[in-house]
Amino acid sequence: MVKLIAFDLDGTLTQHKTKLDDKNRAVLLRLMEMGYKLLMVGAGQCMRIFNQLDGFPIDIIGNYGLQHSVYNAETKTLDTVYDVTLPCDRESVSKRVTAMRNKYGFTEFAGESVEFHPSGCVTFAILGTKAKAEDKLAFDPDRIKRRKIYDDVVNTFPEYTVFVGGSSSFDMAPNPYNKYYALDKYCKEHGYAHDEVVFVGDDYGLGGNDESVYKSDFGFVCVDDYTRLEDYLECLLTSRDYVRK
Repeated sequence: MVKLIAFDLDGTLTQHKTKLDDKNRAVLLRLMEMGYKLLMVGAGQCMRIFNQLDGFPIDIIGNYGLQHSVYNAETKTLDTVYDVTLPCDRESVSKRVTAMRNKYGFTEFAGESVEFHPSGCVTFAILGTKAKAEDKLAFDPDRIKRRKIYDDVVNTFPEYTVFVGGSSSFDMAPNPYNKYYALDKYCKEHGYAHDEVVFVGDDYGLGGNDESVYKSDFGFVCVDDYTRLEDYLECLLTSRDYVRK
């Protein structure tokens, strides 16, 4: 019997960086009414996810497990459980990013070459941190360019888990943090067995930030069109049976 349903956000519940719409909000409410425990497991910060969900009452794991917040029904906001900050050797990372740029011809960029996040996560912004939105969207929408060099980036940054992020970047989280690690840790802390959990996500291909869960023993519902979320979750909305991949 499924007890916990964990969700990705962008591309699964919403369009990238857009608010949760009424239709998918209603789907989440139906799942809650059926008795499922719902959980967000995201790549971004907990509060950013909460705001994008327009204040939906749900507990959130952020930054691949570096953050965890729970919904407070009285204050209608989040209470922080933990917020881990890890050190980053910025000089070493910058040198390796520069070497990758020279190797693959990514030498022109706008703004900073690398974005260092307070958590210890890193973004290798191929077009730069101040690139135009239209340029980023046009750079590698099908991720073919970045997947060709993905293994090289992974080997160049062994202390990180590397993800093919957005349309023009590589996102990196300090090892061992990824969505599988975060969800497994949550299950151990809250008494859930893996066969009582289903993850719902869209980014399950090579280098995707849901890939670690997709390739694990957790149940997984693949969402390829967030506007059809209800269709993908029909099995959960009609039955409490375990969902196989």
